[in-house]
Amino acid sequence: MKTLCISMLLICLAQIVNAQVSGRVTTAGSQPLPYVTVSLVRTTDSSSVKSMLTNEQGGYNIADAPSGNYRLRLSSIGYQTWFSSPFEISGSKDAKYLAVIVMKEDTRQLGEVVVRANKPLYQQRSDGLVVNVESSVLTKGSTALQVLERSPGVTIDHRDNGIALNGKSGATVMINGKLVRMPLAQVMNLLNGTSADNIEKIELLSTPPAGYDAEGSAGIINIVMKKSKKQGTNGSYSLTGGYGMGEKGTAGINLNHNTKNVNLYGSYTFQHDRTYTDLFITGSQYMPFIGGNAEVEFYTKTKRISNNHNATLGTDIKLDPKTTISVNLSYNNSHSPTYTYSNAGYKILPDSLLRYIGHINGNGHWDNLTSSLNIERVLKDGEKMSMEADYIHYGNNSPSEVNTSFVNKYGEQVYANNSVSAQRQRGFANTAINVGVFKADYTNQLSPLLKLETGIKGTHTGSSSSSGIENFNNGVWKRNMQTAANIYMKEDIGAVYLSLTWQLGKSISLNTGTRYEYSYTNMDNPQTGGNIVNRKLGKLFPTVLFTKKLGDRSELQLSYTKRISRPSYDDLASYFAYSDPTAVYTGNPFLKPTITNNIKLGYNYGDYSFSLLYSRDDNAITRYQLSESPAHDILFISPQNLPYQNYFTLQANAPFKVSNWWEMTYSFVGGLRQFKEDYTLHPLTKSYFGYSFNFNQLFKLPGSFLAEVSGQYNSLSYNGTTRVDGFGVINAGIKKELKNNGGSLQLSVADVFSAAQIHVRYGTLTREAFDIKSNVLVNTETRRFPVIKLTYSKSFGSTRPAGLGKPESGSKEESERMRSN
Repeated sequence: MKTLCISMLLICLAQIVNAQVSGRVTTAGSQPLPYVTVSLVRTTDSSSVKSMLTNEQGGYNIADAPSGNYRLRLSSIGYQTWFSSPFEISGSKDAKYLAVIVMKEDTRQLGEVVVRANKPLYQQRSDGLVVNVESSVLTKGSTALQVLERSPGVTIDHRDNGIALNGKSGATVMINGKLVRMPLAQVMNLLNGTSADNIEKIELLSTPPAGYDAEGSAGIINIVMKKSKKQGTNGSYSLTGGYGMGEKGTAGINLNHNTKNVNLYGSYTFQHDRTYTDLFITGSQYMPFIGGNAEVEFYTKTKRISNNHNATLGTDIKLDPKTTISVNLSYNNSHSPTYTYSNAGYKILPDSLLRYIGHINGNGHWDNLTSSLNIERVLKDGEKMSMEADYIHYGNNSPSEVNTSFVNKYGEQVYANNSVSAQRQRGFANTAINVGVFKADYTNQLSPLLKLETGIKGTHTGSSSSSGIENFNNGVWKRNMQTAANIYMKEDIGAVYLSLTWQLGKSISLNTGTRYEYSYTNMDNPQTGGNIVNRKLGKLFPTVLFTKKLGDRSELQLSYTKRISRPSYDDLASYFAYSDPTAVYTGNPFLKPTITNNIKLGYNYGDYSFSLLYSRDDNAITRYQLSESPAHDILFISPQNLPYQNYFTLQANAPFKVSNWWEMTYSFVGGLRQFKEDYTLHPLTKSYFGYSFNFNQLFKLPGSFLAEVSGQYNSLSYNGTTRVDGFGVINAGIKKELKNNGGSLQLSVADVFSAAQIHVRYGTLTREAFDIKSNVLVNTETRRFPVIKLTYSKSFGSTRPAGLGKPESGSKEESERMRSN
């Protein structure tokens, strides 16, 4: 690491000083203006010699300018074109710094002008890949989870509620740069209830810089929501109806009222989804409490009805030319009743037979409230400070009723007194999580070539949970303490970071930074007064992001990051949830955090991008692994640590324009994967090749029609010792833009060929708990019938840029999110 930093410094010192023209561009309110076209023009004939776009901080640096007399011309949609006074460049080492240029808004009324840019679906950056969601026809009518599932390198595990990035679990989910602080199952539910029509883009950050939290060993999935920058009152609404194995419906509206000094915005989305999943298990196992060796056939089907409400309300107020205050409230609510039917046969060798029939009625309900207050103050040109305070509350109540019949071949009830095979049972799970966050960030553009960013952050989390399974015997509900838990957890995380961005020359930029995080985690059992976890951890997380332009269209990138994945509350808490008469889901209080080192080498040529990524995970967390209860009578399904996990990954993204009406994009993420595990009866080390492949075909048809076909294939992979066979799906959609600003209609079909079957195998690598060997076939809803949706959407209102917003550009998106984390 020291060698790399010294090398970068020597590169900086060795740069040849060429003739250059530099400066910064701001609005009248001292806000930086990115993506302004800066042109060096000759005074004699106004011909352009060199041009570039300003960066996110409004800076520009035109290098290698030949000798001559020039003026500088600045232009951007929504602003008046600006010309400098004439100046002379007399030699190769002449340098002109034009200080700060203030551009005035263009107030001329030209009527409604619609500027559309065809942004590529995928864009490679030094810190990861950006998915421009609006560039896909299939966006409307989809959920955030479905868009993620179609993104390169992202794998969604519908059976175990998992999200993997580049083949690795442990990705952190953010919305607008803020961590989603909910259990993973509810994160999946939240994303599945969020309309993709409200999403601007998704950032898949495998090597994020120091300004981000270090949380997420696999990286960060940041979902950036749309936020109107148009002056006046405007908005959009959409209605979706569909059917698969059950009815689907989504209704959403976005409203914005923007003036020069005040932006008001709000949105509401309701989603209803009746869905269906089934699975079939065949295998063998040794279970002492049912008589020894057994062959098992197990069938289960689950019907779920999800009703999700998502609402956002916020304002940005410009108190004076240098001070802006922002307030935001976000509320999410989900109610999901479920019914699960199970039918299993246990053949106890040599000739005994048991039959299990179970009916489970669950009634999951959770809500999440996030409130945020942000104050930003421009201290002087190029220097600003911001402070933010967040409060997050999450509550979950998920009771369940279990009615079972567990009989022998004579129809007689067996094992009725066992805690997980009684005829009548009930489960309960209540969780409350409260989070307070405070952060302060400082930015200073020390020079046109050097930018400083630093900040502090503190997070306090208090969590409590009560869960367990009770059985009804002799007219009394009785709780077995082997399947009950009452947990309280407190976690404090303090962080400080420093980041420097250098423009080392006309073609070289370097971002170096480091982040120090200290965490304290304490978990107690209020019933017994015993301490379960008491852990302190302080770590330094350095980052280096190096970019070298090789030409007008090519770029080389090199980065190094260090990251962490702390066990979640659900990972640590010994909660209990019913699975079947032989198994329960639970946590593991002995989990250790994962520490990850990433090295990435990338190359971009135009819209083509290629990268090589090496990552090393120490104590990698793998979920839903099999172990035996202390009494060796029940199967525990819980998370475990892997001693290490190594990934060598190739990423490639290649767009092609076949003709004016046909465009295609292909993406590949894959490579060699290796892990070691030591929690089974026979530990092992495993190496294998895994990959995912995505494609997208876009067709521009006559009559304002657009059609799209997309697909993805995920190869064989391993979650710990659990093997998951390869599977893939193909999706299609067609969109019609209606005349006279009448909106658009879109028809989409998910999993056209009903191919979404997931094949999971246990006991293929090593000897598992209770000698389990089984094959599991998981059929999602579309395996039975494709999901077909019809969506109507329409925008309305003003199209003028707002005073607080940044100008819109046809050449490049000019409204980048503020990295508020």
